[in-house]
Amino acid sequence: MQDNRARILVAARKLVSEGGWGETQVASVAAAAGIATGTVYRYFTSKAELFAEVLSAVSQREVDVLAAIAAAEGTSIERLHAAVETFVRRAMRNPRLAYALIAEPCEKEINEARLTYRAAISEVVRSIISSGQSEQEIRPDVQPDIAASVIVGGFMEGLIGPLSPLSGRQIHDTDTHQQEVAILADQIARLACSSVAVSADQPQ
Repeated sequence: MQDNRARILVAARKLVSEGGWGETQVASVAAAAGIATGTVYRYFTSKAELFAEVLSAVSQREVDVLAAIAAAEGTSIERLHAAVETFVRRAMRNPRLAYALIAEPCEKEINEARLTYRAAISEVVRSIISSGQSEQEIRPDVQPDIAASVIVGGFMEGLIGPLSPLSGRQIHDTDTHQQEVAILADQIARLACSSVAVSADQPQ
């Protein structure tokens, strides 16, 4: 039974990566998993519940990656830059899936999972900002939770255009594309860091 459940989740993730929430149907998930459509409903009461679990599983992996960066060596600004840059780079590896996770219109259950995920990302960023204030590397006049919400909202908003299937961009695994992703990731990370970093003329 656990094997069937895992196969359903793997199949659903693959199909969402290809067509998003709207294009993925329970029947197609069942076919990709090699089981009957009715069997899917033995494990998930609805398509929305299935998709919410897909979102939660993928998102938790991203939260874990960022939490590891937050706990690593380096200054708070270095860790904040690395966290944002890494998030952007990982999102651009699978733009259709990332767009579904971040911005694609979805049902209530999926959106609730999305909000939980964003809150977890914000908490990681908040921890970096808070430690940076203790080390006098982050502006003392910002509230860590507010700053984290603004930064996370900013870098996710900055990704919507590049990730959107409506952008008309063709994703190719070329050196040029990799350079464009690197520039995008660095620019978004720099903007995030500059919003909270202590400047030379700012009292600490």
